[in-house]
Amino acid sequence: MLDEFKKFALRGNVVDLAVGVIIGAAFGAIVASMVADIIMPIIGAISGGLDFSNYFIKLSSKVTADTLIEAKKQGAVLAYGNFLTVTLNFIIIAFVLFLVIRALSKLIKKEAAKPTPPTKSEELLTEIRDLLKKP
Repeated sequence: MLDEFKKFALRGNVVDLAVGVIIGAAFGAIVASMVADIIMPIIGAISGGLDFSNYFIKLSSKVTADTLIEAKKQGAVLAYGNFLTVTLNFIIIAFVLFLVIRALSKLIKKEAAKPTPPTKSEELLTEIRDLLKKP
């Protein structure tokens, strides 16, 4: 059973999938940082200093705080600003993946469209044919 597991775990597809998941997680962290640290502050500056991360609706009368972190400690809140940020993260990741897949598809089509070079045998047969055609 251990040998079967080794064969499964070391199979190319499983290793490729593991690498893809790890790179995807790292890429997700980069995009999350880009949205939280670069894009949202710019949007906040353009919109007059709005901070989307602190947008929330109080669902409990016990909540009196003005920041999301403190409000969550006091009771139930609907953190729609955080949802907007995460949605923006998703849209950026999806768009970048779309661009990468599109570029790979074009590259694959170009490679498939290239004619394969003739083999040595085909080259020799072509030369023989051309010599036989000469008068």
